Amino acid sequence: MTGSGQGKTPHCPVGRVLGLRERKKLEAWRTIRSTALRLISECGFDAVSVEDIATEAGVSRTTFFTYFRSKEAVVYDLDPQELQQWRELLADAPGDEPLWEALTGLVLSLAELLADRLPLQKRLFQQSPELCDSSRDVCDSFGPDLREWVARRTPDGDELHAALVINTAFAAFNTAIEAWDPDDSFDHFLDLARDCLRLAGGGLARSVS
Repeated sequence: MTGSGQGKTPHCPVGRVLGLRERKKLEAWRTIRSTALRLISECGFDAVSVEDIATEAGVSRTTFFTYFRSKEAVVYDLDPQELQQWRELLADAPGDEPLWEALTGLVLSLAELLADRLPLQKRLFQQSPELCDSSRDVCDSFGPDLREWVARRTPDGDELHAALVINTAFAAFNTAIEAWDPDDSFDHFLDLARDCLRLAGGGLARSVS
């Protein structure tokens, strides 16, 4: 979660009930993802090519790009069912809760969806800092839905206010990632994220207790 660029249509969306074709697509997506994460963990991001991933996963290069836009995307994109979970979280968010409180809850819920691979993502940031820029494009699977959700809850459709709110939330989340040691527990990361979101939501111009 590192940016607020315009999103693209996510690959291989799935609904709540999967048919045979959708299950096969999801299985292929997950096979490619798990293979890529294993190879990258063993060899490093720069040492692994798309061809390496495709060969190890038993698919063609063309098939790889059917499911993922880039090598970076295989690390950052949400699992299709996670994307469905994310959209359900947005739909179920309380309508009477203050915007920042509700947004904080959603951001922390998104973090929990990423818990299995966020440590790897952080290590990749450390090894290859340029990936921080790449991730702005490949994390768009959740960004558009969140921006639409914030816009609906912004008084009088104030686009500037909506953009400021969501960009502040992104910045708080990213600050927590930067401060977190991936060898520490994920619960520690969640604590950092809560603190960053609380400070940002309270207004940085105020004195910090």
